[in-house]
Amino acid sequence: MKKQDKYSIWFYLAVFAFMIGLQVLLFPASNAAKQELSYKQFKEKLLEGKIERLVIQQDKILGIFKDSTRTTDTIKVSSGPTAPWRIRMQEIENQMKRQFIVNRLPNVDDDQLLYQLEKANVDYLGRIENNFLRDFFLNWIIPFVIIIFIWGLLYRRMWGGKGHPMMNLGKNKAKIYAEKPDNQVTFKDVAGVDEAVEEVQEMVNFLKDPKKYTQLGGKLPKGILLIGPPGTGKTLLAKAVAGEAGVPFFNLSGSEFVEMFVGVGAARVRDLFKQAKEQAPCIIFIDELDAIGKKRGGPGVVGGGYDERENTLNQLLVEMDGFDPGKGVIIMAATNRPEVLDRALLRPGRFDRQVLVDRPDMKGREAIFKVHARNIKMADDVDLKNLAAQTPGFAGAEIANVCNEAALLAVRKGHDKVTQRDFEEAIERVIAGLEKKNKLITDKERKIVAYHESGHAIVGYFTEGADEVQKVSIVPRGIGALGYTLQMPLEDRYLMSKSELMGKIKGLLGGRAAEEIVFGDITTGASNDLERVSKLARNMVTVYGMSDKVPNISLVQDSSGQFLGNDLFKEKRSEKLEQLIDDEVQKIIDECYKEAKQLLQEKRPLLEKMAVMLLEKEVLDRQEIKEILGDKKKKKQVAH
Repeated sequence: MKKQDKYSIWFYLAVFAFMIGLQVLLFPASNAAKQELSYKQFKEKLLEGKIERLVIQQDKILGIFKDSTRTTDTIKVSSGPTAPWRIRMQEIENQMKRQFIVNRLPNVDDDQLLYQLEKANVDYLGRIENNFLRDFFLNWIIPFVIIIFIWGLLYRRMWGGKGHPMMNLGKNKAKIYAEKPDNQVTFKDVAGVDEAVEEVQEMVNFLKDPKKYTQLGGKLPKGILLIGPPGTGKTLLAKAVAGEAGVPFFNLSGSEFVEMFVGVGAARVRDLFKQAKEQAPCIIFIDELDAIGKKRGGPGVVGGGYDERENTLNQLLVEMDGFDPGKGVIIMAATNRPEVLDRALLRPGRFDRQVLVDRPDMKGREAIFKVHARNIKMADDVDLKNLAAQTPGFAGAEIANVCNEAALLAVRKGHDKVTQRDFEEAIERVIAGLEKKNKLITDKERKIVAYHESGHAIVGYFTEGADEVQKVSIVPRGIGALGYTLQMPLEDRYLMSKSELMGKIKGLLGGRAAEEIVFGDITTGASNDLERVSKLARNMVTVYGMSDKVPNISLVQDSSGQFLGNDLFKEKRSEKLEQLIDDEVQKIIDECYKEAKQLLQEKRPLLEKMAVMLLEKEVLDRQEIKEILGDKKKKKQVAH
């Protein structure tokens, strides 16, 4: 529950009312009922004999006009106890109506005033008031109180007092998950990364019984770095460690350390470790460590300048050196860019244990499907093993997305339970994007797309090394895709031969080859295919050393971005070597295109048959493709 303000709005209203009352008490609005005259008007009334009496002060004149309504007749008032009171009130009211005031006298110099007053027989009185107390309150106390009051209101509104973020710049922003909260994450919620779980299981045992590990003189690693592709469950694994151990879990991102103010990041690091030591045993988890842990002195850093991120990193290194691991404080961090981290972070004594949380294999994907399908009402035809086989390369987050999309599709279709077909459509949606059945394309374009996708399917079906053809569709999906051919390997692969890479390139070029054979022309529909072909062929030459003229040589400097799929850093090469690489890449692509085109010419009847079926049905599944193309009599591969 949010802590209420110490003072409510009624307190401020009471203070404001008190100040108004003080103003009224010290400076009563006695002038409100008085008629204000200029000095010229006052002199005219005086000479006309309309003034009865007045009081002359230093800065003003207060007076009363003569009562023009007064007569010598006797006023008849009804008898009764209230009659004198009524007469008195009537006199006071009449007198209030006859009062006047003349202000700003210090600017007036009139030597004839007293003579004229005596001549007009006006009863007058001169008075010098002592206004020290009033002036003191008016010029000093009240302005000071008003300023303090307004400043207090603005301070509480803008800064919020002690709990406001601006008053806590040096405090860490970690979200602390207390011991045994609701919906606690444990190892049963983590699947597909059994090796990583085994690595961190030791941390759980240590947090439960530290003496067991320290009695023999051993020390637990201070820091554990979880590395792997996005979506593989690094943060989930860290939460599971805290859940299993039943200890506080400090969770924050690396970017939360740094603000626009100098020194804030280092102060937050100090405060984080201070709180962690007070609540030991506990776990500190820093997500996206590369936000503050990048190599120091890298590109863009000018010597002699102030780098807030580097100072935050320095403070983190100092804090990791300064605490005793026997206290039960374990630091865990996650990143998908380990290659950019500073070496000082990875040395023994800091993050001295690295745990790879990689994409799951088929068995792991099946286990992940079981975890995310626990709360889904599934039909009897759902085969999780089959779904795992259809999702090679999927990470845990992508499988969770597939399960959620399948449930939403089932609801949209009015199903009582999620069927196998719903899951398969969800997989296609994650891979290829949302179907756009209402996208208008011409009959000519639709025919070109049908032959294009048929070319992909036929070359992929009959070429050794190409991925298995699962589905062919001419229904537009995603952004700019007018059709797609879904090809997936039947099993997880970690090594690929040269012939298999060539087979992939041939399958990708099958669409353009079909267009040239059937229409005698080519279109822009193969743009994405050509991008993938160019990348594969160039990697064969520069990374894998699979070329005739530059064999067995790696021509890249560093394979950075291993988990994000970033481009490789290139070495400085001579123009001659660059030309040689380009020639070898072009040679591989030309050879693959020639063989793909030759295969489609041999299978021209099947190409026509599949294109007609696609134009009729729009979507062909794996069984229908097999019925159209028949047995796989592989085309004999040419040795390379």
